[in-house]
Amino acid sequence: MSEYLVLIYDNEKAMEGADEAAFNKMMTGHAAFGEKNGAALRGGNALQPTMSATSLRRDPAGKLLVSDGPFVETKEALGGYYVIEAADLDEAIAVAGQIPSLDGGVEIRPVRVFD
Repeated sequence: MSEYLVLIYDNEKAMEGADEAAFNKMMTGHAAFGEKNGAALRGGNALQPTMSATSLRRDPAGKLLVSDGPFVETKEALGGYYVIEAADLDEAIAVAGQIPSLDGGVEIRPVRVFD
């Protein structure tokens, strides 16, 4: 079995503008996802909006630069994640394909294991 990080991207403006029914539908969808796939889940959380992010970079001299906001600005923002265990990528896709999204999608990345 391998672990996969499933990054959940959504349109923050759509999330901010969603009515209570749409928000509740998405949250109910995540609860149902967790109940159905609990055996495969190793962790996960929702993230605060990108306006709460702090980004760190280093300049060419190695000096740490700290700035408010996300690392990159895009329409879809990283809103949360799950860590899942699956036999292979096909199984990870089957699990991750069940994650609800208002106006975005997910990215699946294998967790790298160093020996």
